[in-house]
Amino acid sequence: MKKARIAVFVSGGGTNLEALLQAGEAGQIPHGEFALVCASNEKAYALERAKNHGVPGVAVPKKGMTQEAFEEVLNNYLKEYQIDFIILAGFLSILSEEFVKQWEDRIINVHPSLIPSFCGKGMYGLKVHEAALEKGVKVTGATVHMVNEIPDGGKILLQKAVEILEGDTPEILQKRVMEQAEWILLPKAAEQVARAIVENQ
Repeated sequence: MKKARIAVFVSGGGTNLEALLQAGEAGQIPHGEFALVCASNEKAYALERAKNHGVPGVAVPKKGMTQEAFEEVLNNYLKEYQIDFIILAGFLSILSEEFVKQWEDRIINVHPSLIPSFCGKGMYGLKVHEAALEKGVKVTGATVHMVNEIPDGGKILLQKAVEILEGDTPEILQKRVMEQAEWILLPKAAEQVARAIVENQ
C-alpha cells in the first residue's frame, strides 16, 4: 500500500515527535510513514530522537535568514524527501500565509488547549497552561487542527478534554495534557490525514 510521507517540524525536546514515532512503529498510522524531521534549532533533542528511530533529521535555524529564504530552505527539503504533509509538533517558528497556502490542508498543528480557549498570539507551551490556571477553569485539553492562513485557524480535526486538579502547576498540567490528550490525538490525526491523502491519490 502506498503511504503518505510525513514531515514533522519541531523546535525542542520532541516529546510529541516521540509519541508519533512510537505510534507509527506500533502500526497506529498504517497510511503514513515518517520521512523527515525538521528542527528550527540545531541543538533540538528531537533530532536525536529522529536518529534513534532511523528517520532523517535536518536543522533549519531561522537566525540571520529572511522569512522567504527560511521557507525556501524548508520547501527544498520537503521536495527532496517527497513530503505529502506536515505535522507541527512544538514548532516555534512562524510560517507565512504564502507557505501555508502552498500546503493547504496539508499542515496540522497541536495546540495545548481546547480551541477557541487560550489560543492566539503569544499563546504557546507553558503560557497556555499558566493562562488556564490563572482563569480558574476546571477543564482544559488539546486540539489538533488544520493550519490554514491563520496560526490558530483552520478546521479542528480532534479535541480531547483533560481535567485540571487541585494543586496543579503549569508544569504538572502540561505533562498531563501531553499524556492524556496530545500523545493520543496526534497519531489519530496523522492517520486521518494520511488516509485521506492516500485515498485521493
